[in-house]
Amino acid sequence: MSEWQSGSGARVSYGDIIELAKNHSSKKGTIFIGTDSHVEKKECIFSTVICFHGAEDQIGGCYFYKKTRFKAFKFPTILERITLEVEKSVQLSLDLHSKCPEADIEIHLDISDSHKNNGTSKFAEMLTGYARGAGFNYKIKPDAYAATSVADKHSK
Repeated sequence: MSEWQSGSGARVSYGDIIELAKNHSSKKGTIFIGTDSHVEKKECIFSTVICFHGAEDQIGGCYFYKKTRFKAFKFPTILERITLEVEKSVQLSLDLHSKCPEADIEIHLDISDSHKNNGTSKFAEMLTGYARGAGFNYKIKPDAYAATSVADKHSK
């Protein structure tokens, strides 16, 4: 299993992130979770992020990320890859919520609106339903910065 890292690359335990989440939540901050992936040669790299923003007296934000790698052939279609991205975000959100029930968690999905004509548009209803069905608020492109900017940066 890969390790969590801070935005600057320092290793961080998941337990420390949970403690930060509890503190952040007590100060009315929001936790944004997102995943992005990138196929590079024979490998598919997934990057999942936890972003902390908006707590009382907080200036800016901070984030943590974890990479996982798979053989690219395991994802022959965009549907399989984007579904795992959403699954990773939902599972992390569920785990974080179980350890920090007071947390305000929002999932960011790297998918386009169903009315657009982009590669992920036709899966939007199914994938947003997954996040909604798990009980979380969510955002999609262009508002899903945790996935489309932060996770994207670390998936390449």
